[in-house]
Amino acid sequence: MITKDKKKEIVAKLVEKFKDADAFYFIDFQKMTVKEISQFRRSLRASESDIYVAKNTLIDLALKEIGKSDKIQSEILKGQTAVIFASKEVLAPAKLIKEQFDKLAKPIFKAASIEGEYFDSTMLKQLASLPSKAENIASILGSLDAPISGIIGSINAVMRDLASLIEEVAKQKAA
Repeated sequence: MITKDKKKEIVAKLVEKFKDADAFYFIDFQKMTVKEISQFRRSLRASESDIYVAKNTLIDLALKEIGKSDKIQSEILKGQTAVIFASKEVLAPAKLIKEQFDKLAKPIFKAASIEGEYFDSTMLKQLASLPSKAENIASILGSLDAPISGIIGSINAVMRDLASLIEEVAKQKAA
């Protein structure tokens, strides 16, 4: 039995994690073996995400304390619940959850809150397909580079046309 002080400590830790995270995901890890959970944890750590398991009532208390309990539906906090916290790469856990689910049909995605937006259990595929922050930056930089390449190509074409025009005039004068 967990003491009241220990419960307060767990809630305080959860509140801190919820406040520090830009995204958090709720999953049901039931039916996962210890080996599968350990491997999943390692994958999450590699993507700089953290997973935390607590009683649903304690998770609910932490959500109420930070003012997010109204967005998280009560049916999400049923069964075995783990919370995945992400700060740097907020979509990495979605990709890992989907990858793991595609392989083993577990864990079950319950919901997520990413940068203040709520996503229910039907949205995992869409979340996992979104480009990461790094991919978005690369795409923007590529878009910025494209007009410059076009301008340089146009300038080179004008210079090439001018050079061929001068060469033709030189040939006509020589003839």
